[in-house]
Parts: sequence; structure tokens; C-alpha cells
Amino acid sequence: MSVPLVTGADVAAAAELLAGVVRRTPLEHSRGLADRVGGPVWLKCENLQRTGSFKIRGAYTRIARLTDEERARGVVAASAGNHAQGVALAARLLGTEATVYMPETAPLPKLAATEAYGARIEVCGQSLAEPLRAAAEHAERTGSVFIHPFDHPDVIAGQGTVGLEVLEQCPEVATVLVCAGGGGLVSGIAAAVKERRPDVRVVGVQAEEAAALPGSLAAGRPVALESMSTMADGIAVPAPGDLTFAHVRGLVDEVRTVSEEDLSRALLFCLERAKMVVEPAGVAAVAAVLADPRAFEPPLVAVVSGGNIDPVLLLKVVQHGMAAAGRYLSLRLRIPDRPGSLAALLTELAAVGANVLEVEHERTATRLGIGEVEVFVVLETRGPAHAGEVIGAMRGAGYAVTPE
Repeated sequence: MSVPLVTGADVAAAAELLAGVVRRTPLEHSRGLADRVGGPVWLKCENLQRTGSFKIRGAYTRIARLTDEERARGVVAASAGNHAQGVALAARLLGTEATVYMPETAPLPKLAATEAYGARIEVCGQSLAEPLRAAAEHAERTGSVFIHPFDHPDVIAGQGTVGLEVLEQCPEVATVLVCAGGGGLVSGIAAAVKERRPDVRVVGVQAEEAAALPGSLAAGRPVALESMSTMADGIAVPAPGDLTFAHVRGLVDEVRTVSEEDLSRALLFCLERAKMVVEPAGVAAVAAVLADPRAFEPPLVAVVSGGNIDPVLLLKVVQHGMAAAGRYLSLRLRIPDRPGSLAALLTELAAVGANVLEVEHERTATRLGIGEVEVFVVLETRGPAHAGEVIGAMRGAGYAVTPE
């Protein structure tokens, strides 16, 4: 039995409903990506949306279309953070009470922001699966209306308004890249774009450590992952819904996956080159472009879907991204165990422009000869080419070097 898909008219109606509620987010050109792709690349900045992500679009559309009697009973949702904030703000704007179930792993800033918008927070479980079950049970017990994070026509239509804006802001667009967790955003964008411009290629992007869509598409039905492990909490969803799966299978041209290293590099790229703070899930589309820039026909629009990142995680991801980009170099070197040897090594490193971040001494390892010391150093470099120069210079100076 086929599932009715959201239409372009549904998305257009949602856009009318959202007028004056959501921000028409900017489209920013990325020269750094354009140089790699070989044509114009634009970033659709939903990280600058109200609540810091696109989620307010679907949440408001869904809650606004409830009856007065339904809104009087309140709403309940489950989310790792962005949908939570969207539901909380939409509920406040529409005069209804919201309860949100969130996993224990939800970033603290997302918990705090959701509470600040007026929602009541319940924390349970390590992934989104447990909060989803708890929210469904809460709805059955209290009569509250469950606001699904992605698998509802109103939510999909609301998210699809991003696609309408893309077509208006970049009429010549040839490819749209969109992050995908449960699939609400990519489903809505595909519904909006394909009806008006069927020639535009729509590509969904998932974190490879939480990629339920490839297996589901291969099986011809939603298939849940047994486990997930990704920094991109916003798209860590164990399975697509029946409705979003139908949209992805029918309207999305391709689903790609990106590694944790790809996500780290993309987040660092957005910070350094685009001057944008983006969360790991929000940068998935950019990660796909950086990983395989020649795979996509320009003009290209990459949807930057959210910017709600815990500062502690941001620090870790930046460090991870620096390492993934070859900006950090770890070396083990053997030097003579005598005064001045370490100073001489540090002088050699300074001469080749390597910034020393960490230094450790090892004297007792059995692999060392008498009178030798092994030094472990972590260096900041200008990139892979410079890292190669550093290694070459150290070997040229007579050091036994082992990169790690």
C-alpha cells in the first residue's frame, strides 16, 4: 500500500502559515567550497533560524493545525535537542503546554534552552529510542498530543519550506545537499523542490555511524539500527519513519554517508572559512562536499541545518578536526640522554615552524638503548604538506622519527 506523499502545495500552505513566525534564513556563498567543486556553492544557514535550527518550522506547523481542544490538552515530544527547542517555542507562541523527553546524552545547552522556552523536561535513556517510547506513553496516559520529530505530514511540510526558500534564493540551483536523521527535512525539501524543479538533484547525507537509510532502502522498508555512535546527535536516529522512508525512496536521488573525521573537518571549515558556528549534525551536507567535491553538479546548495553545539563538544570537535585535517602531528623521536638534547630538538622544531603542544619523556622502555631517551611530541602544523616537511627535517637532522 503506497503512502500519500506531501505535495508542493502542502509546503506552500505551510509557508503561508509560517510567515512572520520563522526567519527567512540567508544563503551565503562559500568560496572555499566553490573552489573545490568548480562552480558556485551556497550555504543555506538554518543555524541562524529561531531556536538555532530548522525544527521550529515543522513544530509550529504541526501545533498550529491542532484544534483548540487538542492544544488545551498540551503537547509532548521526544528529542535530542533541536526538535525539543522547536516544540517548546512553538507551544509557547501558540499558548499550549509542552513536555519534552530527552536522552541523558542531550547537550546541556539544548536542555537549558528547551527549559527556557517554557517546556517541562524529562530525561531518560541513552539514545532517542527511549524518549520516543516515553513520550508516546505520556501521550496515551495524559491525552497530550504527540508531536513527532519527523514522521508526520505537517512536520514534513513545515521543514519543506526550507526548500521553497532555496528555489527562490538560488533559482539556478542544480544540487541540494541535506542532512538526514529521521528524514523529515530531506523529505520536505525534496517534496518542495521536485514538484517545481524535478531536474534538481536532492542528496541526503547521514553520519555513517548512525546511517539507517542505506540499509532501509536496500531492504525496501524502514530497518532499525542495532547501535549508533556519532558526535552528530541531531541526526542519530535509529530508523526512518514509514512516511519519511516513502519520501526518501520516492523523491530523494541519493543518500550518502560521512565519517566522524569528515564531520570534524567540515565543522572546522565552517568555523575558519565561513565564520559560522555549526553543530556536527548541521554540518553533514558540508562534510559530504568536502569529502567528494567533484561528485556534485553546481550550482550547489548545502543546507546547514543547526548551530546548537555544546562549547565543550565544540572544543573536542575542533581538536578532532585539526587532527583529521593534518594540522596536528604526533611524533616519537629518540635523542641522546644528555643535557641540552631536548633543547636542541625543540630548536630544530622551531626552525621548521612546528608549534609544540605537548612533550613527554620516556627513559625506561626496553626498546631504548643505553643513553637514549624517547620523546613524544604533539605539534601544530600548517597542514599535511607542512607535517611532511617537519618529519623530513627531523630525519635530516639525524633523529629516529616514528609518526603516530
